[in-house]
Amino acid sequence: MKLLFLACLRAHTGNATTAQRIKHHLEAAGHTIVLKDATAIESSSEVSKLIFKENIEGALVIHLYKAGRFILGNIIPFGTIFGGTDINEDAKDDQKFRVMGAVLEEARFAVAFTPKIKDMAAACWPHCLHKIHIQPQGILTKPSVSFNCETFLQNAGIQRNLENLHLFLLICGLRKVKDPLYLVEAFQEWHEKEPNVYLALIGPMVDPVFTNEVKAKLLNTHGIHLIQEIPQPDLQALVKRSFAVVNSSISEGMSAAILEAMDLEVPVLARDIPGNSAIIKHEDTGLLFSTPQDFVQLAKRLMREPALKRRIITNAREYVHINHSWMLERDRYHNLILSLELTS
Repeated sequence: MKLLFLACLRAHTGNATTAQRIKHHLEAAGHTIVLKDATAIESSSEVSKLIFKENIEGALVIHLYKAGRFILGNIIPFGTIFGGTDINEDAKDDQKFRVMGAVLEEARFAVAFTPKIKDMAAACWPHCLHKIHIQPQGILTKPSVSFNCETFLQNAGIQRNLENLHLFLLICGLRKVKDPLYLVEAFQEWHEKEPNVYLALIGPMVDPVFTNEVKAKLLNTHGIHLIQEIPQPDLQALVKRSFAVVNSSISEGMSAAILEAMDLEVPVLARDIPGNSAIIKHEDTGLLFSTPQDFVQLAKRLMREPALKRRIITNAREYVHINHSWMLERDRYHNLILSLELTS
């Protein structure tokens, strides 16, 4: 089957990583995938022309609004994957809500990463409950073996004795929903007392205006560094060199960065929001914080209690292997696309 796959493909973002992984799944099943960046599309007619030109037989979209709106009204069968911010944020906007409802109405199936996302979608559009499937993200990590973390960190300005470094890594695209400035003031106060702790913000500069705000905030701070995104294998190598991975988002669908850290045996400290608590059990597979001060206290505890760190690492990796199987994800999408073939 020749499929159009629409998603926001800004490099090194969660949606782009998810899209590439699912694309590989579908290509392995023999499908031909035309992957298009939804942010570069201006109208539904543009998609209609592409469907005709490429002889597209079906489609898959990630994010009901950002990508789904462009597939509306076309005659090909399609499925959709909830992006997280579509349900958590865009559903609060009346106009976007109506568009998303129309997309879900036309879709042959929808995929939610967590039961919580499914429940929220079902509360909005109860008549579509039967077509919503739960499929957690599949995780497969392959950190680079040639990436020189020490040189990279020194070039990023983290030049203190690297042997005693405790690096906290916050991986996110720079946009407001990720709230990368949430911990800055509390972390800087901590760094002033304990100069071996550092916080690195790393990821693509998605929102230029907000990126400037972040840069301005960090201009005169100490112990907190903004680092431009790097290729996924290098990032995973950096994760392995880190003391912990941090997530301070206001809302999340399902953070692949958290799951990859778990798989790489690096502890996670995450803001206590539904998307994070769906995959983290406090003090078992990670640590959940509610305030910046809470984060600092939990981070200190992780540093002084090696038994807690070992327990979290062991349980988290087991959790990922059981619940976020890359092969089970592949099988599920194979079957879902088969349903498009059967109904086209």
